Amino acid sequence: MEGFSLRVVLADDHPGMIAGVRHGLSSAVTIQLTGTAGNSTELFRILDTGCCDVLVSDYSMPGNEHGDGIALFSLIQRRYPSVKLVVLTMLDNPAVLSALRSQGISCVVSKADAVNYLIPAIHAAATGGTYYSPSVEKSMRMRDMDRRTPELLSKRELEVLRLYASGLTVNEIAERVSRSKKTISTQKARAMQKLGIERDVDLLRYAMENGIVASSSQPGAAVDDAPED
Repeated sequence: MEGFSLRVVLADDHPGMIAGVRHGLSSAVTIQLTGTAGNSTELFRILDTGCCDVLVSDYSMPGNEHGDGIALFSLIQRRYPSVKLVVLTMLDNPAVLSALRSQGISCVVSKADAVNYLIPAIHAAATGGTYYSPSVEKSMRMRDMDRRTPELLSKRELEVLRLYASGLTVNEIAERVSRSKKTISTQKARAMQKLGIERDVDLLRYAMENGIVASSSQPGAAVDDAPED
């Protein structure tokens, strides 16, 4: 349709990335870049003006007033329900991608892929569709195909994850819940395997973003069941 244009806002804390995306989107006659933000505080000031149909946002940005990641996207969905989301990220961890999907965000583009993949992603988001760039699609497909491990954590695995993310070491968790260090290490490793997580930093982020533990929380009480080992 002649004159049709989607108003797009871009949020990323790397000026070089913003410049690259701006150039990549310039060839799309149906996309109008109406604003850019380097953090969540700047982003909300722009969104408050009502000039955005589709937001393209980095997953990890400086916290500022409204944070980043799942917490930021959830707030945007509540405060600006008409704004559609495209997540632009370097994170291709299956747990993070699954968390995005659970949040109702189905248009994700990896920074490892060419910037022009943002164009179909923006159009898909605007129409309520689904779009994953090649790297993201591969990661999601591998996640969906691997059904050998259970999706849910056991009660004890979840508690180990919560205590670990609260700041306790494996030794401290073992003492708190009256289990051996070996048992705690095994339960932590099993939880990471089920979630498709390889690095401790991603495990901590997963715990905070999925409400298992708050970023400012203190270790809580152990589960009330009989000790192992």
